[in-house]
Amino acid sequence: MTLRNTLLFFLGYLLFSTTFAQVPYGPIKPTPAGEILSNIKKLNVLGSVLYVAAHPDDENTLLLAYMAKERLVRTGYMALTRGDGGQNLIGSEQGENIGVIRTQELLAARRIDGPDQFFSRAYDFGFSKSTNEAIRTWGQDKVLADVVWVIRKYQPDVIITRFPPDARAGHGHHSASGFLAEEAFKISNDPTKFPEQLTYVKPWQAKRILWNVFIPGAFLSNKKPEEAGNLIGIETGLYNPLLGKSYGEIAAESRSQHKSQGFGASANRNARIDYLLLKGGDPVQKDPLDGVDLSWKRVSGSEAVQSQVTQLLNGFRTDQPAASVPALVQLYSALNKLDTTNLYVKSKRQDVQTLIQQCLGLYFETNPATYAVTPGATVGLSTNIVSRVEAPVTLISVRYSTGESTRGESTPGRDTTLNLVLKPNDVVLLPTRVTIPANQKISQPYWLERPMIKGMFQVDNQQLIGLPENPPALTASYTFDINGQRFTFTRPVVYKSTDPVDGEIYRPFIVQPEVMANFTERVYAFSDNASKTVEIVVKAGRANVTGTLKVDAPAGWSIEPKSAPFSLANKDDEQRATFTLTPTAQAKNGSLQAVMTTATGTFTTSLRQIAYKHIPTQTLFPPAEAKLVRLDVKVTAKNVGYIVGAGDDVPAALQQMGCHVTLLGPAQLSGNLSIYDAIVVGVRAYNTDDFLTIYQPKLMDYVKNGGTMVIQYVTPGGSGFIQNGLKVSQLGPYPFKVVNERVTEEDAPMTFLNPQHRLLNYPNKITEADFNDWIQERGIYFAQDWDKAYEPIFSAHDQNEAPKQGSLIYAKYGKGHFMYTGLVFFRELPAGVPGAYRLFANLISVGK
Repeated sequence: MTLRNTLLFFLGYLLFSTTFAQVPYGPIKPTPAGEILSNIKKLNVLGSVLYVAAHPDDENTLLLAYMAKERLVRTGYMALTRGDGGQNLIGSEQGENIGVIRTQELLAARRIDGPDQFFSRAYDFGFSKSTNEAIRTWGQDKVLADVVWVIRKYQPDVIITRFPPDARAGHGHHSASGFLAEEAFKISNDPTKFPEQLTYVKPWQAKRILWNVFIPGAFLSNKKPEEAGNLIGIETGLYNPLLGKSYGEIAAESRSQHKSQGFGASANRNARIDYLLLKGGDPVQKDPLDGVDLSWKRVSGSEAVQSQVTQLLNGFRTDQPAASVPALVQLYSALNKLDTTNLYVKSKRQDVQTLIQQCLGLYFETNPATYAVTPGATVGLSTNIVSRVEAPVTLISVRYSTGESTRGESTPGRDTTLNLVLKPNDVVLLPTRVTIPANQKISQPYWLERPMIKGMFQVDNQQLIGLPENPPALTASYTFDINGQRFTFTRPVVYKSTDPVDGEIYRPFIVQPEVMANFTERVYAFSDNASKTVEIVVKAGRANVTGTLKVDAPAGWSIEPKSAPFSLANKDDEQRATFTLTPTAQAKNGSLQAVMTTATGTFTTSLRQIAYKHIPTQTLFPPAEAKLVRLDVKVTAKNVGYIVGAGDDVPAALQQMGCHVTLLGPAQLSGNLSIYDAIVVGVRAYNTDDFLTIYQPKLMDYVKNGGTMVIQYVTPGGSGFIQNGLKVSQLGPYPFKVVNERVTEEDAPMTFLNPQHRLLNYPNKITEADFNDWIQERGIYFAQDWDKAYEPIFSAHDQNEAPKQGSLIYAKYGKGHFMYTGLVFFRELPAGVPGAYRLFANLISVGK
């Protein structure tokens, strides 16, 4: 197995593998009677709350669960960003790819605690130390417009922020979320602000905005904050007997979906008080919903509706939920007589329809024969429908978003009436075939369709802004006659397979290009004019794809051959093509692009699948590109051992520098370590790899006997919300601490504390120019309080802050060399930053 294939196995990366309404995912799950009763109670509650923060995992899942499931109000969470700048505990994804993971983790959390999920177009560009920096990077008007849009669309009665709009928030994105929410609260009712939105929505004024005050370091404390102003406390840690859980238990389960950030949480079953501070709007006495009319009185002519809901509640039988279906059907008819443009009438009609399905145990889903097709393709579908109880239910029709319907076989363009009376527990199977429109868009996440500009994703379609993910590529609409009333339920068509270990596995059905190409390396680095082999994997999105592949290179680079033919007989077939890339003296840094030409057009996309068990598999189609880097780099360490941590592409970069890399697990660490010129430890390995507890003494002996060891950043155990402590009591041969200090300005000046130090001179002379073009930040989780045996190499700081010297510390230990670094090589090397290669080469070569 090659190094890269082995690394991909270690990291779980797969190159190739098989209105504001939230989109349901997966099968219809049976609803317990207690939850059905809770949902009926919600029919009599009209009111809504919008919670606003900066990132996935910022939200107070306890308060969200309390609002959605105890107070029974429509509840939404708006995260300004998708968490693209966060670190990744479970894999190697960074940037927009970790943003895709964290989006799905948020949706998984919302399926547990109940609220709707929204986003702005803002990109999480990494840690920020001020509100001004955050909104300057995003563009204040653009991100403010998105917050106003969600407020106008969702129409919350109360807005709640997680963070104050000042430095106490601890992160510029955090404080910016509080600032922007307060600004949006003030202007969302002003028709002169963002008038282009008024084509779709009306101005809206929330009654008040509150700050959900918390005490840093005491997240679960019931201590009352020392905040001046109108402060109220509400008990959120209640037990819900209908659900069989406390809101603390629900909150922990929800928060534990943020697995990429290591935020698994144990349930808090104690009493819990959440404190809220009025920041604007109507005064508040004891309740955040003070003065909000939560009854049907806010809808004209609804007196009969409220009476009917009360009768429903009084007559509901937990042992026979279906007995409530006739009353629910009558309630639906009554709602249809009201103003159906009213937001609450629309949402309650949908709620009633869902309750009818839940009471009947009505199950319906449509599964395609494959998870991916190309535009214009025909795909087989299997629909199965079953009603669980004795009730008058007739299946009228099944239609698809392609415009086709089913009656055992497809009947394009015509509405087909089935009129199948459903018998209890008698599954109806309906096979059919539909054709995907030839002009259907590829299933690229809508916010990634265009290149990002200045910290904001570019989205032209106003109606998409705020949505957590794309509308489904294909939907099925099921029309039933229930007690003489017709109801149509629409759900995504979702691919289903059966795993021998995990059972039923669901994943989104997607539309993909007919051909895609992936470079086997993300970066090609050249330290001389010697040629390198470029390998590209071409994959078929459909059967019988033929064409030519060429590689476009910038001026100064020679690529041979000029093109290569490909012929792929079956869908998902792969073919490898090899090119020789040679730099000339005029070659500069740039990118290679794979271009595929077939009879139907030109294609320039790659395929990226993100597959983890806790989220649906996500498929992306980024440009088929690889970076070209001209390096003036020397490296004398040739045989490098690498301990994989939470995921990075540093081993591939070491290979590009000419190193032979061996991935070190317990078996390799049990052997002879003296064969390695250097051993490098991946990011957060000491947070995640239990075996390091056993092998740490041997690693220190390796250094003592003449080895070179580089540890990339770790997170300090027990700091803030970090749940993953260190696996060892001491990282290095001498003590030092790791703290949450960082330099976030990627262009911050780097002061060389000892310009003559070997790390700065051998085998490469490091200069200030080597810190040009760094991305996102200089470093994170710096060393502090180090033993006098360590020597700091750099000093750096963000504007208006004191210098920090803990980005790289070095110690001689016995005959060897030990280094800890918070410099973000895991970002810079995959990004092809030349200076990062040169400095890292010096770190691993210091002992040679």
